[in-house]
Amino acid sequence: MARPAVAVIDLNAIRHNYRLAKSLAAHAKAFAIIKANAYGHGAVRVAQALEAEVDGFGVACIEEALELRDSGIKAPILLLEGVFTANELILANHESLSLVVHNSQQLEDLLVAKPKNKFKIFLKVDTGMHRLGFAPTEVKALWPRLQACQHLESITLMTHFARADELSSDYTLQQLQSFKAAVAGLTAPYCLANSPAILAWPATHYDCVRPGLMLYGASPFTQAQAAAQHLKPAMRLESALIAIRQLAAGETIGYGGRFRCEQATTVGVVALGYADGYPRHALDGTPIAVNGIRTRLIGRVSMDMLTLDLTGLNCQVGDRVQLWGDTVLATEVAAASQTIPYTLFTGVTRRVPLTYLG
Repeated sequence: MARPAVAVIDLNAIRHNYRLAKSLAAHAKAFAIIKANAYGHGAVRVAQALEAEVDGFGVACIEEALELRDSGIKAPILLLEGVFTANELILANHESLSLVVHNSQQLEDLLVAKPKNKFKIFLKVDTGMHRLGFAPTEVKALWPRLQACQHLESITLMTHFARADELSSDYTLQQLQSFKAAVAGLTAPYCLANSPAILAWPATHYDCVRPGLMLYGASPFTQAQAAAQHLKPAMRLESALIAIRQLAAGETIGYGGRFRCEQATTVGVVALGYADGYPRHALDGTPIAVNGIRTRLIGRVSMDMLTLDLTGLNCQVGDRVQLWGDTVLATEVAAASQTIPYTLFTGVTRRVPLTYLG
């Protein structure tokens, strides 16, 4: 490959982050969430790296699950949105996939199904996310029907937290109380905690947790949080300098001339742009690193290139540039781009090859 852009994936970091989740919720199973191609990190390779120790995986849809099964992954897989049509139940059953059940149509399709093997299901309760799930007032009414169903092996009760990344908000605890009231008297394991809840809300851990973003080493919080300090970034998005220019004070850089040099400025041009997944709306000053030294983005991001400030640095064409990783955190780039690390990771495009360590 001639073009220097690459995303380096550290599988040992992902293993470390999974073990951190397990240590924080010591008595719970942990389903590693690897939907959306493992948040852009490569679902098959991540699953292969974790399979020896993982309790299970979570994906968004049956297509993602089949990719894992076709690659030889035998671990339990949970369809986080369940099935979209009744005819998927046959395939899901054949592939031993567990199902989230979150609406009445899914429930009715499940109850009348005639599967070869029994299903494991996760019944979702909407406690305040208001996206998927049964209303808390519905749960006890439908419970006897599930209990009477002869082709269910197990039922886990679950919900999803909307604001667990807001450390000063009590909304997570409100959701927890709503959940507990909705399922009071029902005997089943609970699966509640997403990444921020695993890290910061131990009262939510219970029987099963779902580490997602934290697997990839990015904190879900906008402020320092003790447990999140132990996360290790798993993706390094890198490229290289392909040109260096000297500009006088008053000269502008790139489309629209957004950045104007206040002094004589050394400008580096990097072979990576928004067509590779770097945010076009990143602001001047967004951190970036060359040869491990932090500097700043200057000028508007182009499709295939971006520009950075090399003033005072001893650099040459070919030097490595880190867009995010261990020197520049994805959370920093996200904050400077008015977005979140999830969109950065999942937005890395196909023309950036993934390479793996560990």
